[in-house]
Amino acid sequence: MAWAILFLAGLLEVGWAIGLKYTDGFSRLWPSAWTISAMIGSVWLLAIAMKSLPVGTAYSVWVGIGAVGTVALGIILFEEPADFARMASVALIVAGIVGLKLSSA
Repeated sequence: MAWAILFLAGLLEVGWAIGLKYTDGFSRLWPSAWTISAMIGSVWLLAIAMKSLPVGTAYSVWVGIGAVGTVALGIILFEEPADFARMASVALIVAGIVGLKLSSA
């Protein structure tokens, strides 16, 4: 169950990272409200997951999910480049996430 909670926390991290783009420096009410809510929810779920997962593993996986998801949505929503170097780097992050998951008790 902790892994599912951690995955949801990572998805919320993607939501707030992308949400920052839409807040216009926190000058737009609803995007700002969503972004702040996603921040709080993401950290809260991370804290719950850390009750039973190692802190280093949980935090690294959370950041990894956020990074990979944010890169993917940046490519889709904002037409950021998807060149070989970026995709290879994302693949390395995914490999690290998988490695941490497999090596956790």
